[in-house]
Amino acid sequence: MKLEITRKSDLALRALRVLAANEGTWKAPELARATGTTPGFLAQALSPLVHRGWIQSAVGPTGGYWYAAARQPSLLEVIEAIEGPALDAACILPDSSGCTAAASSVPCELHQGWISASAAVLSMLAETPAVTPCARRPLPDGHRSRRMPTAAMASRAQ
Repeated sequence: MKLEITRKSDLALRALRVLAANEGTWKAPELARATGTTPGFLAQALSPLVHRGWIQSAVGPTGGYWYAAARQPSLLEVIEAIEGPALDAACILPDSSGCTAAASSVPCELHQGWISASAAVLSMLAETPAVTPCARRPLPDGHRSRRMPTAAMASRAQ
């Protein structure tokens, strides 16, 4: 198992949760502040999630990011979207160069236990939603959404 949870995966999960919990469009600088990062690193982390359709993005003055998942992705799906496949057959022992699930008929002493433990971790991550069901929260002060008119916009329209 090659499961890595880097800063990029952590950021993608935090941003996904912010977007899912709040309706509307978030500008990159605003979402970066809410998740404690820079807009540039945020764009790198969210690109795979946009590619998979869990988040939508648009450029320009009315653009930004918003949650768009038709179904909730699992923790494993999000982590693998960022880091790549979490399962490989490599042995965890550094001195077991010939021990792999695919290449060796005689695995090392730890291999079977490692395979079982890896499967349990991956199963738990696959069954856990990346975004826990929660009520929509009010938008933070200063947040502007192209989908939710502000009081000032509503008064101008009248």
